Amino acid sequence: MIRLAIQKSGRLSEDSLKLIRECGISFISTSSKLKTEATNFPLEILFLRDDDIPGYVADGVADIGIVGQNVLVEEGLQKLSVKNLGFSKCRLSLAVSKGAEYQDVTTLQGKSIATSYPNLLQEFLTSKGVEADIHTISGSVEIAPSIGLADAVCDIVSSGSTLISNGLREVETVFKSEAVLIANQNLGQEKNRLLQQLLFRMEAVQKAQKSKYVVLNAPNSAIPEIKKLLPGIKSPTIIPLAEEGWSSLHSVVNEDDFWDIIQKLKEAGAEGILVVPIEKMIG
Repeated sequence: MIRLAIQKSGRLSEDSLKLIRECGISFISTSSKLKTEATNFPLEILFLRDDDIPGYVADGVADIGIVGQNVLVEEGLQKLSVKNLGFSKCRLSLAVSKGAEYQDVTTLQGKSIATSYPNLLQEFLTSKGVEADIHTISGSVEIAPSIGLADAVCDIVSSGSTLISNGLREVETVFKSEAVLIANQNLGQEKNRLLQQLLFRMEAVQKAQKSKYVVLNAPNSAIPEIKKLLPGIKSPTIIPLAEEGWSSLHSVVNEDDFWDIIQKLKEAGAEGILVVPIEKMIG
């Protein structure tokens, strides 16, 4: 059995549990339980504080974990990273009071900054040649300027609504973060085998999320041009239709290029374009 640590609450927790379920792993989770065991895969899930997960994995208390990249780098444990997961994206940003004067990061020279991420902040300030007084606090960082504790804050931002509601405005991005899968560096053979199985499933889910399955009808005369637009995994599948001179083409399109390609397909003569989400994709 392999032991996975995830955040016990919040968006990162929800996204992590969603990924595990999409990997075909079943388990029962309630807000009162601090651990649960999968029913169809040798996996135990621990629900922990986000800040504690890198240390627990490094020490072998948990074998693997899903954690915010910002926490991992703050703790100096980047070597544990196995795979970027692409969800729970956010940024560590500097913010000042809405009415405060701010030109660029040098405006903070000699000022005080409140944060829960002193190492990341210090690295950023050093790279900009700025010296500031860093106040390390845990939680409620946004209130620091309004109570006179600091001139600015450096905190995690997703939508920015929390900053706005506390009379702050975002002025600099210090670090961009997303969820990452981490692993203890001394996993035994059996646990490493289970980790590889999980990675295989995760990659299949991620490939599917980034792709769309496209089915369309087109006159045979248009197929050469349409094939250039629909490379598919290797090449489009072409099936003759009952109507002479027409065929159905099936392919996979990257979501980032989707709308541009669909427009070009129509211009090339494609009709009856059907777009279907993909649940899993094994390359």
